[in-house]
Amino acid sequence: MYKGKRILAIIPARGGSKGLPGKNIRPLLGKPLIAWSIEQAKASRHIDRIYVSTDSQEIADQAKPYMEGQDFELRPPELATDTAPSSAFISYTINKLNDEGECFDYIILLEPTSPLRDVSDIDQSLEDLIDHPEAESLLSVVRAEDANPSFMVTIAEDRLMRPYLADAISGMRRQDINDVYYFEGTVYISKCSTFLEKKGFLHDKTLAYVVPKWKSFEIDDLTDFIIVEALMNAKIKGTFNK
Repeated sequence: MYKGKRILAIIPARGGSKGLPGKNIRPLLGKPLIAWSIEQAKASRHIDRIYVSTDSQEIADQAKPYMEGQDFELRPPELATDTAPSSAFISYTINKLNDEGECFDYIILLEPTSPLRDVSDIDQSLEDLIDHPEAESLLSVVRAEDANPSFMVTIAEDRLMRPYLADAISGMRRQDINDVYYFEGTVYISKCSTFLEKKGFLHDKTLAYVVPKWKSFEIDDLTDFIIVEALMNAKIKGTFNK
């Protein structure tokens, strides 16, 4: 709880990953990948309840030892298909808990595929949103560096390159361009009422939470996993400031 607001953490974990089969329970430095997000949520000063939502009994079995009295649920079949939007199981969980008399003011989604987050990211982002009355949701972003659109090109049929942005200037210095940001997976937060209305986290009242480049890596395939594992090792050894 923060400033009287009850906060629900949902940790989503599908079992049918195509890029890296079994990624949510793949061992990362001695524990299943999903365990890192569960432990981060448990260490938060503000989260009141943790809920693991999965379509896989195997994931549920792997997550259970780390939950210590928190909740998990196998999704209904209609919410476990490849075509079911992520907003559907989130809305389902909020409404289910409301029906059970467990009402929350805010929801924070913690994807297992972003284990490089710190507990401080969870608590600070919740505080940022709740302390910002004009905003109703928050998404984490990272500054685009080499991927800034000013440095991007398209390739024509004759294989000649063309600037992606019409006003991009050849030889433009990095310090002369505007910063742009892209979404990554550290945190997703919303007022529960707003999420049920908007069916998503991104709208015109969404606040930004900026993370450093090294925290922004997400696990979608084996290459990502190897990178994240190396970064996690470096983080544990104190290479990065926490």
